[in-house]
Amino acid sequence: MRLTQVIGAATKPGRLANALSILREDLHERDSQLEMEVVDLHASTLQTCDGRPDDGYSHETQAAVFAVSHADAVLLASPVYRASYPGVLKNLLDLLPVDALRDKPVGIVAMGGSAHHYLGVDWQLRAVLSWFGALAMPTSVYLTNSDFEDGRLQSHEKRDALAELARACINVADRMNDCGFGPAPLAARWS
Repeated sequence: MRLTQVIGAATKPGRLANALSILREDLHERDSQLEMEVVDLHASTLQTCDGRPDDGYSHETQAAVFAVSHADAVLLASPVYRASYPGVLKNLLDLLPVDALRDKPVGIVAMGGSAHHYLGVDWQLRAVLSWFGALAMPTSVYLTNSDFEDGRLQSHEKRDALAELARACINVADRMNDCGFGPAPLAARWS
């Protein structure tokens, strides 16, 4: 089983990256066989999606697309940026082939300074995930500044919620056995 975490922030790793690092430790303690990969959009210099053939992009760009496309389950983690998700995450999603997330469990983790925009990232990502035909988990995790102390996730409630979301993605992926969830998304029918 392979879980890919996407850290959809253009800024240097901070609280969101820390929360996902703690999640990886928790998951590894429970299942040492679980393969986990991280696509950190701050550390990865992805080329801008411009419609060229997939093999025309840099190795680093192709590796990020491969990591998401070949995962059994995906966690998309994003800071709230101007009441939405950042352009670096949108660029990665634009680079993905239509079938990269089809019928794949995807969990959403968002991080904001306060609870003010708690659904901004959630509802916008759900629309894009629907376009892919992804199986977005019905609930998500929203982190705020108050969940952290000295940059480290301290909220046991949020730590448990992250683990529960990741396990739900993994459990759904494990039980799917190539089961589809209806017809191909419209985007796949027109590409």
